[in-house]
Amino acid sequence: MPKRTTIRDIQKKVDGGGRVSMVTAYDAFSARLVDAAGIDMALVGDSVGSTVQGRADTLAVTMQQMLYHTEIVARCAPGPLVVGDMPFGSFQSSPDEAISNAVNFLKAGANAVKLEGGAAVGALVARMTRAGIPVVGHLGYTPQSVNQTSGARLNKEKEDLLQNAQRLADAGAFAIVLEMVPAAIAKEVTAAVNIPTIGIGAGAGCDGQVLVFFDMLGFSPEFSPRFLKRYMDFHGQALAALKQYKSDVEDGSFPAKEHSY
Repeated sequence: MPKRTTIRDIQKKVDGGGRVSMVTAYDAFSARLVDAAGIDMALVGDSVGSTVQGRADTLAVTMQQMLYHTEIVARCAPGPLVVGDMPFGSFQSSPDEAISNAVNFLKAGANAVKLEGGAAVGALVARMTRAGIPVVGHLGYTPQSVNQTSGARLNKEKEDLLQNAQRLADAGAFAIVLEMVPAAIAKEVTAAVNIPTIGIGAGAGCDGQVLVFFDMLGFSPEFSPRFLKRYMDFHGQALAALKQYKSDVEDGSFPAKEHSY
């Protein structure tokens, strides 16, 4: 069994001039592929709401659902550092509830949790880290605020981003996701903090990058944001295969002799 990637490994890689890879994973299929590819970090994202559950956004995802997916990923991907994404409502109500939910993520197999927000969650991040719960921050566009922002929005507030990133670093976060931030600003944020930044739509100046498993592999061709690079056309190939199967069943060519007992 491979050695699990640690926070120290991530920091050491960045300190040595390397770049960190992060990909979302939700089930045994995605977890095993992410693990086999040697990806550094597996994010069990609340994006499960849109990618797996077929919802318009992430807001309805529950803690129970996130813990279910986290346990699967942690069990099936023994190599990457596993980060559990704290869903909407799991950390906003009270610090005690947030700590309890974060602890449950670690009990399910996660090595860290991720939560959205800057200075507003600084005290909570500090309390989590004091309790032994590693935290990844998330700045820029924060999908759980989709109703407040009226959809996905590029965050150009440089001073706000710099201050919030420093607040998260000071609170003990070991990394920060920067989503939909102009590349020049993300590069400044990266230079300003002593912890790794992981970009998604934030340019090449970040210390690492994260993409959603289903998006980068082309499961949903209709979703095509500027920051996405598709590495294969799963949808097209799978659809062609299913149509061929249907044709083979209808014309009697499947099952053939070699497929029969």
